[in-house]
Amino acid sequence: MTRQLSILIVDDHPLFRDGVKSLIDRAPGFIVAGEVGTAGEALRVALELRPDLILLDLSLPDSNGLNLLGELRSQLPDTAVIVLSMHSRIEMVAESFRCGARGYIVKESASERLVQALDCVARGEQYLDSTISPQVIRRLTDFAVKKAKRTESSYDALTRREQQILRLLAEGQYPKTIAQSLFITRKTVENHRANIMTKLGLKTPLELMRYAMRKGLVEVDDPFRDS
Repeated sequence: MTRQLSILIVDDHPLFRDGVKSLIDRAPGFIVAGEVGTAGEALRVALELRPDLILLDLSLPDSNGLNLLGELRSQLPDTAVIVLSMHSRIEMVAESFRCGARGYIVKESASERLVQALDCVARGEQYLDSTISPQVIRRLTDFAVKKAKRTESSYDALTRREQQILRLLAEGQYPKTIAQSLFITRKTVENHRANIMTKLGLKTPLELMRYAMRKGLVEVDDPFRDS
């Protein structure tokens, strides 16, 4: 028997959660493992249940949904997050994917597209609601292309020493080890690391690792490529 994929619903409207649960109950292969209405509950319950998928509303009473999205992806890298939002603005859509969302659904079309999105993300693909206007999709594509170009030029802006330290950090070496091998102080390595992350627009060591892998700076399999 095929294992059902567990889902956590995060939305502060009980009636909407009931509607989503009803749709999922009729969809083969998925089961609702839990539901919560606040960001605080979401993080706690998600860490407890470790669901396969999270359906996340961005408008929560106690926190910015995008901040929660980033936290969920950081602490539960194997859990896919699909955003359920009333917003279809390019900034919101783009930021959601930047924070690690695997799918984006506009709430008003959830009844028609939720199961399709679940199936798509469960296959390891990304999903973007087709009701989002073509203009927004084109802007989202342009946004991704421009961001990639900025990141590429940012790497060229690194000094040779910073590029060297970036590779060593991506290989998993600690600042103390790097300092010893390069005959510099640990503080110098940490300063270089801070400068590298600022220049590349990276916020966490995980983002730095992913960046180095995409650039081919380290010869390892990327365990996060499909996450």
